Amino acid sequence: MITDPRKTIKVKGTVLETLPGTKFRVGINIAGKDHVIMAYISGKMRMHYIKLMVGDQVDMEISPYDLTKGRIIYRY
Repeated sequence: MITDPRKTIKVKGTVLETLPGTKFRVGINIAGKDHVIMAYISGKMRMHYIKLMVGDQVDMEISPYDLTKGRIIYRY
């Protein structure tokens, strides 16, 4: 079975730090290892003025080409 490499990887994470320009450091745990990813918020979240704070649980999409950057698509 051939998988499409352009599909995004969906993961859950926790906002660790807020940065200028609506960017965030998000911590994720994959296979028992912790990683820190730079992320920005999606357009729908900007449009509906959804705010993020340190400690919020979020869903993210990560590109398979650059695993250090992502887009936050949902806040719990």
